[in-house]
Amino acid sequence: MNKQKFIDKFLRALVVLAIIKIIAIFTELFQKTFWSVIGNLVVFIVVLAIIFFAVIVLQNKEKSGNSSGKKGGGGNFYLDNSLFDRIRNKYEELAEKYIAEKDYTRAAKVYMNLLNDNYRGAKTLEDGGLYNEAAVIYLKKLKNKSEAASCFEKAKQYQKSIELYKELEQKEKVGDLYMQINDTKNANSYYQMVVDDYVNNDQMVKASLIYRKKMDVPEEAQKILLQGWEENKDAFNCLNNYFVNINTIEDLNFTIQNLYVKTPSEKKLIYLEAMKYEFKKDSKLQETTRNIAYTIIAENIENHSSIINELKYFNPKDELVLKDISRYRTGRNKMFRN
Repeated sequence: MNKQKFIDKFLRALVVLAIIKIIAIFTELFQKTFWSVIGNLVVFIVVLAIIFFAVIVLQNKEKSGNSSGKKGGGGNFYLDNSLFDRIRNKYEELAEKYIAEKDYTRAAKVYMNLLNDNYRGAKTLEDGGLYNEAAVIYLKKLKNKSEAASCFEKAKQYQKSIELYKELEQKEKVGDLYMQINDTKNANSYYQMVVDDYVNNDQMVKASLIYRKKMDVPEEAQKILLQGWEENKDAFNCLNNYFVNINTIEDLNFTIQNLYVKTPSEKKLIYLEAMKYEFKKDSKLQETTRNIAYTIIAENIENHSSIINELKYFNPKDELVLKDISRYRTGRNKMFRN
């Protein structure tokens, strides 16, 4: 009986609140468009109907329970949970219905206002192409600057996106967006910050890629790679990329010889490794790279006998060389056994 009285009071309160809410919605006519207000009213009426239906169902079950003499209080908890789940499922179905109808704004309102799920509300707006609206939700309600910046970018609100990426210290992204609005000066300023960060962290190849791909200054990229090679900062990859960026075979051939002359003995094994790649690039490079390889192997064979195996990379089809390597290794093994 007490529960029945509570339900009756709840229904009366619901009617009063509904009247107040309807009046409040109509007062929005002074601030919003007519159709926006009508849309809010429709959503509210649908939600009100769902709640009213759920309460009526609960009321009927209460009456049924009383008439059958079932007075066990333990079932109330499960009944309340069941009611909550049904209401939630109705909201989910309503949101999915709006999405199917491509009414992403109403679907988002259901998620945010009725299901208290701001993330799904924002994601629904984003999926529906309402990027500005989604960005506001990400920023104001979810405090997610990264997602907000991404949505502003999709909405072509580049300045808003730039400001957020600056706060997030995503300098390369800031540079990309400045390029998007043809602000080359600011773009290059931020790209240079990225280069400096990479250099300070000994990531010379990445720094060179910013110069080459983003700033279009290939000569600066080559300087960075050469610096990395000389300072032994990821030396092999710097050297390999340095050679890759040389446009003509003639220039590459000259550079390989010239740079080898300047290479200190402790880095010649790295140079040998690079020669394997250059040997396969073009037949015009094979004589130069093979001669350099032979020199390095000869200089190091006493202390690194296994280096003899490197000969096969520069004579891939020469069976005689392969046999010589095998004989050398066999003879050396016998010498150590004796």
